[in-house]
Amino acid sequence: MSNTLQYEAMFSSVIGQEYDMLQLICPAATEMSRLVGEEVRAYPNTTQPLQVVELGGGTGITTLALLTAKDDIVVFSVDNEPTMQEQAKQRLQQWVTDGRLSFCGDDALTALQPLADNSVDIIASAYTLHNFFNSYREQVIKEIFRVLKPNGHFINGDRYGLNDIRQHTRAVQEEVSHYFKVLTPLKRSDLLEQWIVHLFNDESEDHVMREAVAVQQLHDSGFLNVNISHRHAINALVTAIKPVN
Repeated sequence: MSNTLQYEAMFSSVIGQEYDMLQLICPAATEMSRLVGEEVRAYPNTTQPLQVVELGGGTGITTLALLTAKDDIVVFSVDNEPTMQEQAKQRLQQWVTDGRLSFCGDDALTALQPLADNSVDIIASAYTLHNFFNSYREQVIKEIFRVLKPNGHFINGDRYGLNDIRQHTRAVQEEVSHYFKVLTPLKRSDLLEQWIVHLFNDESEDHVMREAVAVQQLHDSGFLNVNISHRHAINALVTAIKPVN
C-alpha cells in the first residue's frame, strides 16, 4: 500500500470546509496550536533563520502561531488535504510573498523522505499525528528524528490517549456531549454527524495514540527529554529533543 493511501485524508468533506468550527466544539485544540507556537518562541535564538517543518498545516491556525512566534522563522507547511490547505494559502499569502512560508501538498511521510539528514531545526504539528495509522505514524516519527538537526526539537500538540482506559472513555464521552451542546442549537446536524464519525476513527485501535506507547515510540527512535505538559482531558503537548551525539 502506498504512503499516500496509508495516510487517510479525513477532512475532504464538510469538516474540511468548516474546520474552524473546531474552535467552538474543541477549544483545547486551538489552545494546543497556541502552545506549539509558544514552545517555538522559547527555542534558542540562532544567527540563521530557523527552519521549521509543519506537519498537517490544515487551515493555517498552527501555521500562524509558528510564523508569529519569531521573526527568524521559515516554515514549510505540509498537508495533503487541498480543501484545508487552500484556506491557509488564502489567509497567509503575505507570509508567502515575504518568503517565510511555503506549502507542500504531499502526505507527511512523502514530504519528509526527500529532506536531508540533520537539516531542520524544528518539526511542529498540532492535531495531525493522531489521524495516522499506527504503523504509518511510527515511520513518520523515525523520519522526523532523521531530518532534525542535533538538538532539534519535535513539538506536537495533539490527542494523546490516556493510559487509564476508563478515564479515557469518560473524557471521550464528555467530548461527544460537548459536540451536541454546541452544534445542536446551531442546527448543524451535518457537522455533528461528521465529527462523531471522525471521532470513531480517532478512537479505533489502529489509530489511537496512547500516551505511554507514543512516549516509548519517541524514545525508541532516539529522542531524549520527552516531555508531556498542558494536558487537558485527551489533549496534551509533547516535546522531544534529538541528542547532539
